[in-house]
Amino acid sequence: MIELGISTFGETTVLEKTGEAIPHDQRIRELVAEIELADQVGLDIYAIGEHHREDFAVSAPEIVLAAGAVNTKHIRLSSAVTILSSIDPVRVYQQYATIDALSNGRAEIMAGRGSFIESFPLFGYDLADYDELFNEKLDMLLAIKETTNLKWKGKFTQSVDNRPVYPRAVQEDFPIWIATGGNLDSTVRIAEQGLPIAYATIGGNPKHFAQLVAIYKELGARHGHRPEQLKVAAHSWGWIEEDNQSAIENYFHPTKQTVDNIAKGRPHWSEMTKEQYLHSVGPDGAMFVGDPKAVAEKIIRIIEDLSLDRFMLHLPIGSMPHEEVLKAIKLYGEEVAPLVRQHFKR
Repeated sequence: MIELGISTFGETTVLEKTGEAIPHDQRIRELVAEIELADQVGLDIYAIGEHHREDFAVSAPEIVLAAGAVNTKHIRLSSAVTILSSIDPVRVYQQYATIDALSNGRAEIMAGRGSFIESFPLFGYDLADYDELFNEKLDMLLAIKETTNLKWKGKFTQSVDNRPVYPRAVQEDFPIWIATGGNLDSTVRIAEQGLPIAYATIGGNPKHFAQLVAIYKELGARHGHRPEQLKVAAHSWGWIEEDNQSAIENYFHPTKQTVDNIAKGRPHWSEMTKEQYLHSVGPDGAMFVGDPKAVAEKIIRIIEDLSLDRFMLHLPIGSMPHEEVLKAIKLYGEEVAPLVRQHFKR
């Protein structure tokens, strides 16, 4: 069964209509309402990312997800991502086990190295240890998942001498996904560990990830992991309105705001042009923007091209008025998702 859901960073960029950004506290409250609506319209998962900068409201996704757990019944709740390199794995497990309790077994962790680096100096970590930090902390998190009493000898983490970690997750096999932007070495390591993988397909033609998916599946099988362990997800930017052209026009401003903000601190990024944007929302681009039928067709294509088990629409990237976001979620759950599910039932 294909899982369909939403990912978000709780963006707080300047709104085109007002020229002002949504305050962080308001955006966080809005996210809880958006989670509840996503559950009501039958989406499968809602995932929230961690950032530590002005244009994103959420630095502690686990707290927002906990708030979203209380009044929802079915939707799964995940980080997207937890920047594992700059946080204590014991605390991560405890937080998400608590969400698992509040939601009666619907929590997940999606861990990643983090493509944004603001958390490293904020919490006293050295970027020179970028890969080693993540690898050690992931191994520690997996050890915590496997047994209540933790025995651990750390280099970048604390050593723990047979101490229990509570509470325990409700789910016996608590899901821990690993997110990557498409790095080959990351794909190889994730496959060797037999962990589910989530690709950020936010640039170029998503079909190019098919080769990485094939490597992941082949290596995972070679290391003795069962096919049901080797799940693949993708997350892509997108927006839905009833009118196709209106969706494309309205989504340009928030997308450009986000890309231009990121470009200020990254030499390999550049400010977005309208031409680049239109290519990205086109048939071979990485953005899923348009009316329900157009978005559904593009989701079906990426699921088939990459043999996906799960697809998450990042809705929206950049800020849109809350009422319009709610409309987009409703269209996604009530019109897009049924089209996609019906296709794969056939």
